[in-house]
Order: sequence, then structure tokens, then C-alpha cells
Amino acid sequence: MIGWEDIYKVVVAMVPLYLALMLGYGSVKWWHMFTPEQCDGINRFVCYFIVPLFCFEFTARHANLFEMNYLCLGADAVSKLLTVLAIAIWAKFSAKADYNWCITAFSLCTLTNLLIVGIPVVSSMYGQTGVDLIVQLCVVQSVIWFPILLCFLEFRKSRMDLSSNPDMKPVESVTSLDEKEKGTEGSASHDDTTRSITSTCSTRRSSLWSLTKVVGMKLAFNPTVCSCVLGIAWAVAAQRLKFKMPSIIEGCVLILSRAGTGTSMFTIGIFIAMQRKIIACGTGQSVLAMVLRFIVGPALATVASLAVGLHGNVLRIAIIQAALPQSITTFIFANEYGLHANVLSVAVVFGTLLSLPVLVTYYAVLEVI
Repeated sequence: MIGWEDIYKVVVAMVPLYLALMLGYGSVKWWHMFTPEQCDGINRFVCYFIVPLFCFEFTARHANLFEMNYLCLGADAVSKLLTVLAIAIWAKFSAKADYNWCITAFSLCTLTNLLIVGIPVVSSMYGQTGVDLIVQLCVVQSVIWFPILLCFLEFRKSRMDLSSNPDMKPVESVTSLDEKEKGTEGSASHDDTTRSITSTCSTRRSSLWSLTKVVGMKLAFNPTVCSCVLGIAWAVAAQRLKFKMPSIIEGCVLILSRAGTGTSMFTIGIFIAMQRKIIACGTGQSVLAMVLRFIVGPALATVASLAVGLHGNVLRIAIIQAALPQSITTFIFANEYGLHANVLSVAVVFGTLLSLPVLVTYYAVLEVI
């Protein structure tokens, strides 16, 4: 049962986040220490240096592929697939759905703050068993789901670059020069139409292949993806060969990775200070973000967990972790790629404040059930 002491531990974990956020906010809004260009540079520094080192350090230290609860991890993967299916259905039947919102909806429904909020909350609820599962889920989120999110973002960015380059746009049709000169009305001949369709299809296939190749190359050299791969490789080798990370390497990594959470929240504070309103995305999108984070995400996780046969405390932990606040890293990526950073900032800042009563409610309901 959760007591006041447990709630205090969660508050202790949350308060430093908001101190860093207020310092970032004040540095721009009140003290005018950074220009917009410098603010972008700070976010880029966090995105390409701090986050990758943090992912490597956490993965190398905690990943243990030989002692994981793969049934629970499988339920988490099924919930992600259900999320993609639900978004695909929404995109098919809703005129408001587009690729940009599909990415943001996936992020809001699936990627949570497992480390900072998840561990103290689940520890107070379910003890060491809960902590072990949260750590495993956090490793998988870093190694699999963050790179998948980056894949979506890179695909979007490459597609935008492709559409802005006239030389790379696919040819929609080929019109006969004779028809233009003669002003002929009606359809072209069968042969001309066939050649036009063949040319268009060939151009589109070429453009898609070029797009895919560009995205693949960017992901292959993305620091976060590389750090996750290296972290897993290091963890597996260290467990099989029974060696520890040399202190000199550990020190080089920790000197920046320890700043991951603080600098991320500082960046959110900077971003909010640069907006005209604290809730920059408006009330409607804010409510939508909270619904996706605290209702849709846990609901899909519940369905997936029951489908794969989870029960007892493992089932409860799987649902609770899906109701945790939004991952801070998702804002860093959204800000770097220019996609709904205003929505993600609200989801992180206000979602983290709202998460404590929400999580306690979920815990109470699950205990009764």
C-alpha cells in the first residue's frame, strides 16, 4: 500500500525536474541570457551528445538479455502494435489525421518517463520486482522504440526535403508535344498513356528508393541509435566475459550522461519561455495529449497484457507503466525535428504534475480488481 513516505519519495524525484525547468525558463524570459539561435544550439547539444551518452550508459549498465521477462516485454510490444493499428484506422477515417499527427500520437500513447518517475512510483507500489521490470522496459524503450520514433521523424524530414527539391519530384504525367502545339482536346493515345504511366511509376519507385536509402543512412549514423547498439553490445559482452567497464571509459561517459535529465528539462524551460503562451498548443490539443497519455495508452496496454496472458502484479505493473507521464526525450526529438514540440512540452510539464494522482487512482482500482 502506498503511504505518505512513498508519495514523498516520488515528489523528491519530481521537484528537481521543475527546478531545472524554471532555470531554463528564467534564463530566457527574465534574464535574456540566450538568443533563439543559442537556444536551438542547446537543444541540439542535448539531442546529439547528452541523450546518446545517457542511452549508452544506461543500456550498458542495466541491459541483461539473459534475465528478462520476455512475456511482459512482448505485451509491451503488442501494445505498441495496437497503437499503430489504432492510429492507422484513425488516419483512414478522419480528415484531420495526417502523418505528422500520427507520429505525435504514437509518441504520446507509448513512450513514458520510466526512469525518473517510473522507478520511485513502482518501487513504492510493488517493490523490487516492479523496479526490475521497469528497468527492463526502459532498456527496450531506449534500444527499440526511440530508434523507431527517430525513423518516423527522419522519414518525415526526408520527405519534406524531397518535396522541396523540384529536381527530385516525381513526374505526374507526360503530355505529347504535338498535342500542345495543335491544342488537341481529348485523351492521348493508348501507347502514350502507357508510356506516361510507366514513366510515372518508375519515377516514383526511384524517389521512394532514394528516400529509403537517405533515411537508412541517417539512422545508421544517428548518435542515439549508435549509442543504443553499442550499449547492448557492451552489456552482452560484459555479461558473457565477466568484465566491468574500465573506470576511465566510465568517467568519460558519466561526465555528460549524468546531465541528461537536467539539461532536457532546462531545454523545455527555454522552449516554453520562447512561446507567447505557457500552454502554446492551446487547450484542445493539451486535453488531447493528456487523453492519449493517461487513457488511451493504458487502455491499449491493458488489452495487450491480457491478450498475452499476464496476470497478478506483472499485469498491474504493465498497466501502471503505461500510465506514467510523457518521456522527456520525446520532447528533445520533437524540438530538434520541428514536430509538435509545443504539444510534447505540455505533455511532459503538466503531465508529470498530473501523473501522481492518476497513478494512485490506477493503483487503487487495480488492487480492487
